[in-house]
Amino acid sequence: MSTSTADATRTIEQRWGLFHRWGPYALLGFGLVMALGTSVVVGMSRGDWYVAGALVGAGIALQLGWGTLTPSHPGPSPAGVAYYAVRWAIAFVLTWINPFFAFYAVVGYFDSERLLPARLVKPGLFLTAVTMSGSQSGGLPPDEELGWGVFGGLLAVNVALLGVFSHLATQEDQRARDAAATIVELERTNTALQQAMDENAALHAQLLVQAREAGVADERRRLAAEIHDTIAQGLTGIIAQLQVVATAADETLARAHLGRAADLARHSLGEARRSVHNLSPTALEHDALPEALKKTVAQWSERAGVRAEFTVTGTAEPLHEEIEATLLRIVQEALSNASRHAAATRLGVTLSYMEGEVTLDVRDDGRGFDPLTPVRRSGSGGFGLDGMRVRAERIAGSFTVESEPGHGTALSARVPLVRHG
Repeated sequence: MSTSTADATRTIEQRWGLFHRWGPYALLGFGLVMALGTSVVVGMSRGDWYVAGALVGAGIALQLGWGTLTPSHPGPSPAGVAYYAVRWAIAFVLTWINPFFAFYAVVGYFDSERLLPARLVKPGLFLTAVTMSGSQSGGLPPDEELGWGVFGGLLAVNVALLGVFSHLATQEDQRARDAAATIVELERTNTALQQAMDENAALHAQLLVQAREAGVADERRRLAAEIHDTIAQGLTGIIAQLQVVATAADETLARAHLGRAADLARHSLGEARRSVHNLSPTALEHDALPEALKKTVAQWSERAGVRAEFTVTGTAEPLHEEIEATLLRIVQEALSNASRHAAATRLGVTLSYMEGEVTLDVRDDGRGFDPLTPVRRSGSGGFGLDGMRVRAERIAGSFTVESEPGHGTALSARVPLVRHG
């Protein structure tokens, strides 16, 4: 139960407690005042006043005694039954003497459930209704048949009203119990919700840490792949050119290879800077993907001394930067693998624009290999086929390899066609 609801309930209970403690005194006193004012009209004799005075004193003594017992008897008990019965008897006789003493008898309507067990509540209310009906009919005992008829009718009305109000009170109590149960359930739900929110906050913090760690790991993999595709391959090309220079007898040929080595060094340095800043490859800075691939294939063919062709099918259109960079890197890695392992004499690269996807195929007539045989990773830690597959899958694509010893190799990457912008 909420604090405000509990405070309101406590305030109501305190007020009812004051009424149950001091209400009988006030109503008995008011009834005595009214009896004094109407004694002549009612026809009270001196003997009636002696009896009324004694009963008023008995009522006050009864109330004083019950006030000392109330803390030890807060609910229905035999003592409460005795107190209710004696008080009713005093009120009944006083009302018999003067109908205005019924103000004292009305207290029985308000504390029957507090004092009496459930089985005695209705009888107690009925006795109070008898006293009130006698007062309303002009006093007890009724005069002649008409008086008894009026008394009977008033008693029936009082009992009917008691039934109606008792039913309404029962419904109100049930609603109060239901509301209290609902409040308790809401508090339980709110507690569970708060616990779930706390758990979600902890989980969110954990996911942030994991996402940060995953981002760091992904960035490391990206940089490793970029370094492999740019610096490592560039250094390999430089070494190859310098080896030719070392064995070349012709000074002009040596200078040409030295120039190529210098160009490769500058290119590799630029690619390294771009990799660190996660920029697009240099080849895509000024050229669209088909032109960049064509130049890349032509430059590789010249360096490797292998006949290579590049073909475009379908209608070429600008693609998303990430897709173009991925396809270019796959081709660069495929060409690097071909020059190091394939010993091919011919190589073909085909870029196909189709409905909803782009396909990149690289085929050579080299020595080939068995795709089912586990590939031993070199000490250089190359990325090779796995790196190309990871790149394709990273942009929701796929990568397949077809090869057979002695019959060349075919690589195929299929990626979504996501247009630029």
